Amino acid sequence: MRNRLVIILIAFLPLLACAQETDRPSPRSDRVDDVIRFVPVASVFALKACGVEGASSWKRLIVNTAASYVLAAGTTWGLKHAIHERRPDYSDTHSMPSGHAMVAFAGAHILNKEYGRRSIWYSIAGYSVATAVSVNRVCRDRHHWYDVCAGAAIGILGTEAGYWLGDKITGEHSRYAVAVGPQSVSLSIVF
Repeated sequence: MRNRLVIILIAFLPLLACAQETDRPSPRSDRVDDVIRFVPVASVFALKACGVEGASSWKRLIVNTAASYVLAAGTTWGLKHAIHERRPDYSDTHSMPSGHAMVAFAGAHILNKEYGRRSIWYSIAGYSVATAVSVNRVCRDRHHWYDVCAGAAIGILGTEAGYWLGDKITGEHSRYAVAVGPQSVSLSIVF
């Protein structure tokens, strides 16, 4: 029980740091969005730490989550710096695609992949939070509607690609298995 509490605290410390990051309040402050966008992925790790069985082992979950976010964030960053779409509030030219929507929808899709078969309510909650973050970004003139749609698509597709790549790296959920014994080496292919 004590180990679970430590893991939960470690998972939520970055969120607390984000909430305390800015000294000057602003009507367009992103502090709420900066925290809420991580709720779906933090929920995955909190559920796992509390002993709720998901679809993956710890190793597979960590590798697949990291691969998902690296692929999605890399794509988002590259597009932001290639497209130069001006934000509706004219604050900069990095509107397309929405990074907040990408993070939220990637986390929601990870939550769906890990716990969606256990209960549909996990998926509904994750996608609801991601949708709320996206709607908030549009309502506060931080993004156009197509920016958040692109961010959502990149988050979901990045998660699919991350799980595919992560499974190749970890060997879990792979169709191939190699066994090495003292007298032989065998290869199994699951159909």
